[in-house]
Amino acid sequence: MAFIIKPLITEKMTNITEKSSMDRTYKPKTGAHRGEEVTKKAQPKYGFIVKPEANKIEIAKEVESLYNVTVIDVNTARYAGKRSSRYTKAGLVRGHKNAFKKAIVTLKEGDSIDFYSNIQ
Repeated sequence: MAFIIKPLITEKMTNITEKSSMDRTYKPKTGAHRGEEVTKKAQPKYGFIVKPEANKIEIAKEVESLYNVTVIDVNTARYAGKRSSRYTKAGLVRGHKNAFKKAIVTLKEGDSIDFYSNIQ
């Protein structure tokens, strides 16, 4: 069963992906490595809109099979459907938007997903 609805390609998610795809060097203030420079390896993150009934294991398996990558971690967030109303000639029309779930998938170092490869 397909749990992934579509990839999240927004400005906010692109910034998260770019920030997580770079190696970072920092100096810890406490602990065993105090004063030394420590390099944190890049683990790119990508976002997807998934069905609300999908769990983390199913999301990870589907991303691995679709994009041939290794998934390290999956974080999910549920969003409720918003109510909306508008005034028309027929009067007040009320409705709501569908509830959805967002999954942020962390990949193994060196793996990446190219969402634009299928565009011709």
